[in-house]
Amino acid sequence: MVHRENTCYIAGAGEFYGKIPRPQTGDMVIAADGGLRYVLAADIRPDLIIGDFDSLGTIPSGPDVILLPAEKDNTDMQAAISEGWKRGFRSFSIFGGTGGRIDHTAANIQCIAWIARNGGRGYLYGNGFTVTAIYNSSIRIAPKASGMISVFAYGGAALGVFESGLKYSLSDSVLNDDIPMGISNEFTGKESFISVSCGTLLIIYPDDTEEIIDNKEA
Repeated sequence: MVHRENTCYIAGAGEFYGKIPRPQTGDMVIAADGGLRYVLAADIRPDLIIGDFDSLGTIPSGPDVILLPAEKDNTDMQAAISEGWKRGFRSFSIFGGTGGRIDHTAANIQCIAWIARNGGRGYLYGNGFTVTAIYNSSIRIAPKASGMISVFAYGGAALGVFESGLKYSLSDSVLNDDIPMGISNEFTGKESFISVSCGTLLIIYPDDTEEIIDNKEA
């Protein structure tokens, strides 16, 4: 994991594979609909509860509750991200956002891409994996990382893609969003580097992977 700018933690109503880290001073915790169960089970008090509450099955009360209509254009998760964004957060960690219905997982991956394209960073935690995205940017990953890492273009071709320190390297390459050329690369025990000059990359790696540098520009 990475973070140490203030983080907005969001718990969704999907499958929950791990505990939400204890928030530190300046962090925010949002429970999106049925994610409230996970937050309360972790003995964490959410700063905000939001949703149409179809998953929760009951409507919470209190000043920190936002009730959304059942018929709407955005998901409860996107609404939660928007609330965190309005409060100044640019780093988001999403738990309970995978598993269950695959369309909900796909929607949450779209949310991760939206965050990247608007200048933030999002992390979607699943069953042993993390999904993040970079847009015209780069990341470095610590040498102790192990296992597989996959990199995909998202929302169009990704231009000027570099990958180093991995089993398979790329230099000023183009990744297309309809050809999965970047799947199943491997960490090698070296510091690894991934960047894209123009476009969005989805990056999927084991959930114990440590990102050590987050450059804002490639």
